[in-house]
Amino acid sequence: MFADAFAWLVDAANWSGPRSIPVRVGTHLLYCLGAVLGASLIAVPVGLYVGHTGRGAVLLVGTGNALRALPTLGLVTFLYLVAGGGEVGVLIALVVLAVPPILAGTYAGIQDVDRGVVDAARGMGMTGAQRLWRVEVPNALPLLFGGLRNATLQVVATASVAAYVGIETLGRPLLDGLRVVDYGQFIGGALLIALLAVLLDVLLAGVGRLVVPAGLRESGARARRRNKPVAAESGGSTG
Repeated sequence: MFADAFAWLVDAANWSGPRSIPVRVGTHLLYCLGAVLGASLIAVPVGLYVGHTGRGAVLLVGTGNALRALPTLGLVTFLYLVAGGGEVGVLIALVVLAVPPILAGTYAGIQDVDRGVVDAARGMGMTGAQRLWRVEVPNALPLLFGGLRNATLQVVATASVAAYVGIETLGRPLLDGLRVVDYGQFIGGALLIALLAVLLDVLLAGVGRLVVPAGLRESGARARRRNKPVAAESGGSTG
């Protein structure tokens, strides 16, 4: 099967035309970037507000868990039909699915900031907005980027479902391979999705290393290790 997958990947016929591998990679990537950007515009401000003020934390956690529990294929199909077909409904569905990881990362990043540092900033006479942007946000960047990377990986995998409603993403080889029992095509498409996910994760990790100071990266890694058992338990309960 892997030999068949390699043969499918190197077949010149799959690299030209409107349904070629480059076209599908571009469409897949476009949906992923649009979904992550749209989710960030929603989730980051909400996470900053709730984390900074402490208001609505229970509602935020409950909403995030509810969104995680939504069935991916059902949501994509439902919003596709509600939007009357086209690409808008699929993009909205991907945005909805990308919101929880970014929201959780942003909120957890603000909450993880040492309260002593925040109190010191307050004692220096900083306003609430100054404390947020000069103290809390810089210290929250490691977990915020972690949530962004998690959302990107989830959207890369989820965008393949868009092929179910006729959009030419990298999910199309998976559906076509299953339909005609061509496991070489199926595995080839899965490898392309995995490769795209790895490349985007490496890119975001590089951006994070440039933006986040080394000391904060180390503290973020320690925070992720502390929160890992809780996150695993939460994921198991909603999956």
